[in-house]
Amino acid sequence: MSDAMPAVSSPSTEKMLFLQENMVHFVNQMSMPVIEVSLVISKYLKKLVDVLEERAQTEGEELSSEILNPWAIDTDSPYANRPGMPLERILEIVDVDRMDILDTMIRTIINGTELPFVDAVLALRRWEHLARSQLSKASGTGQLFSPIILPADF
Repeated sequence: MSDAMPAVSSPSTEKMLFLQENMVHFVNQMSMPVIEVSLVISKYLKKLVDVLEERAQTEGEELSSEILNPWAIDTDSPYANRPGMPLERILEIVDVDRMDILDTMIRTIINGTELPFVDAVLALRRWEHLARSQLSKASGTGQLFSPIILPADF
């Protein structure tokens, strides 16, 4: 008989994993460009963080920097501070329908599984970090519209 305890995952962990798996599957299936993923994640993070900040203020609590702010990225890229295509032009090119589907999927999973907003923010911060890292390395506008590259362990 083994003394090792079986791995037990919390319901919140399972919900985060469900969100992660569905996002990975959708983004890969649609070969979704990094800029589109970034825009959806940014929009959703803003909404969630605003709600959490309001709740924290009401309760007299403070949120960690990990929740409130994007995670630091390596900005050694020679392209990081180069002016790019104007945002208005980018927004004309993106596939709004595809972005809406990703947005709806995220919202549906978070609401349907009742994933705590703090956990949802942490899961989305990971995506944001990946997208921002890839965007910072883009040498031209075309790379903004290249499919996001998900690491094998993502």
